[in-house]
Amino acid sequence: MSPDSQPTAASPEARESRRFGRRALLTGGAAGAGLGAALGFGAALGIPGLRDTPTARAVEFGGESLPCHGVHQAGITTPPTAHQRYVAYTLRPETDRDALTRMFRILTGDIEGLTSGVAPLADSEPELAARPARLTITIGVGQTLVERVDPELRPKWLAPLPKFSRDRFSGSYDGGDLLVLLQADDPLPLAHAARMLDRDLRSFATHSWTQQGFRQAREAEADGTTMRNLMGQVDGTINPRPKDEDFADLVWLTGSGTASDGNPGWLAGGSALVFRRIRMELDTWDQIDRPGREQTIGRTLSDGGPLTGGSEHTPVDYEATNEFGLPVVPAYAHIRRARSEDPGERIFRRAVNYDDGGESGLLFACYQRDPLSQYVPIQERLDELDLLNEWVTHTGSAVFAILPGFTPERGLGATLLT
Repeated sequence: MSPDSQPTAASPEARESRRFGRRALLTGGAAGAGLGAALGFGAALGIPGLRDTPTARAVEFGGESLPCHGVHQAGITTPPTAHQRYVAYTLRPETDRDALTRMFRILTGDIEGLTSGVAPLADSEPELAARPARLTITIGVGQTLVERVDPELRPKWLAPLPKFSRDRFSGSYDGGDLLVLLQADDPLPLAHAARMLDRDLRSFATHSWTQQGFRQAREAEADGTTMRNLMGQVDGTINPRPKDEDFADLVWLTGSGTASDGNPGWLAGGSALVFRRIRMELDTWDQIDRPGREQTIGRTLSDGGPLTGGSEHTPVDYEATNEFGLPVVPAYAHIRRARSEDPGERIFRRAVNYDDGGESGLLFACYQRDPLSQYVPIQERLDELDLLNEWVTHTGSAVFAILPGFTPERGLGATLLT
């Protein structure tokens, strides 16, 4: 089943079987009996009838669950949700290949449960998991994790990006060996799921950084509406769509190549994620008049239409000139600098806003087959001449290999570890 299917619920019997297998893995024998006695076997094992299950509740706003199984992980092309949280981890020195196998087995079981509204093992607040609000959990791996398994398996693009002139990294939002991306329409199940998975990972990794993002609340605007960033811009108009004929060629890895050409077999069905934290200098942006802001971007602020006329999705006429013979879309405009004549030099954007109180900006994320040939050329052009650089600063960066999708029989990370 595709991760982009309509909201549904997984089989309760299958979920309970997986939960029991994970419990045996973690506790075993007398220890397991002790845990069951402490919690009550019904709560510890999640026996139907002793605790409410998703199938016993009407599927309504906030109660919807999305399938987590499929060729690709959920959360990439799934319709955007109102809240996102990126959590990165650094592997402990002792976490070897065998430990990674155990780690992914545990993650698989809890992701299956949490996304379908079933609380993880020994969850003392199971009610917080009961309404998943379209929760998806997407897992990515960094350079070091792959090299722990086998250095020969690392694709060449799975490494820090080249340095750009606008990069001002503090080390607080950079890199990572493991990424957990949580998305939901409600921050409560999202926060709860993040805590449950953090508990899973404590024996294997230490927390590196967390970044929380948001966009307009669900049903606050029509489905498919392009989001606005905190500069007031319609953000991400030109973006490949999953239904486009060439979408798969841009985003999904086929596993038909080798690590040296960036397309190793273990990543078939996965993708490459570039993550950038971009601070917006809103105080100085506020000093620019509206025409100046629109010239900077190349689009109107009212509806995102190009300065050459039309509405948001009207093609831009880059040859148009004004009464003085000057380009209507200036050479330094953001949309002109981001544009490429190469159709393969495109990325699939999934950006959200962030606001940490004293700082605001964009959590920019994009998926592609190869960041070196897709994202980097775009960013090099922006870095060179984009006038928007006067009001944005890149303060964090990471690259992750997004694992292929998984099934109840073949869990997360199986292609990497077998």
